[in-house]
Amino acid sequence: MPVLGVFDSGFGGLTVLRALLPLVPNAHYVYLGDTARLPYGAKSQGTIARYAVEAARFLEARSADMLVIACNTATALALEDIRAAVQIPVVGVIDPGATAAHDVIRAAGISIEATHPEVLVLATAATVQSHAYLAACAQLGLKATEVACPLLVPLVEEGWTDHPVTREVIRIYLSDALTRCTPRAVVLGCTHYPLIAHEIEAALRELGCDAVVVDAARATAEATSHALGAHGPASPLAPATFECFATDSVEKFQRLGTHFLGRTMPPVTLLDLGG
Repeated sequence: MPVLGVFDSGFGGLTVLRALLPLVPNAHYVYLGDTARLPYGAKSQGTIARYAVEAARFLEARSADMLVIACNTATALALEDIRAAVQIPVVGVIDPGATAAHDVIRAAGISIEATHPEVLVLATAATVQSHAYLAACAQLGLKATEVACPLLVPLVEEGWTDHPVTREVIRIYLSDALTRCTPRAVVLGCTHYPLIAHEIEAALRELGCDAVVVDAARATAEATSHALGAHGPASPLAPATFECFATDSVEKFQRLGTHFLGRTMPPVTLLDLGG
């Protein structure tokens, strides 16, 4: 049974874990949410790298065979530091999201080399400021427009995933973004956003945009599954097992985690990683 360490600064990475479960059903998962030190986006690159490396080393010490960085900010600003600090393979969320956008555009019969099609990336301000998706898309021949959507995370965490306010905020962000680009794909560049993917797609269609919505959390799960060679249906003989750790607000983590994971959360253990 493989052991997969999944790390995020908070709750959003549970959408990656949610996508992993049917793809790698017979693994033992160790999830760490660094809730005491979020939001990472307000920190310096050096501080983010230090926090992320501490978390990665903890998960490696829990016998993880592979580490999934289910945090766009940590992937954008600390992926190489993490890889240098541990001895196990590390998968981030940004390259899989960009690759998935590339693949759906190519599958639509569009010549990437000839047209350099546009991709719209919806993300947090910190991820946008890093321009990590811009660089990842450029390497694949895509032109990315990155748009920060700072109101969406608190709305999702409030549980307003099917709410008129959230739909209106999405429409406002997309209306502005579509004046700046004509995307063939829209990448959900924050792991909170899969919970409002349907609303984002509906708003795009209302605004006359037929771009394919790409879930970077799902793409990351698929990349992890490919790396493990672990496709296939779940076996009733070896269901997934879990350990969950949070560095603060265990009760809130338990409550919100059930919403993000789409199933009852296992017990959450409080973990002190220091300052």
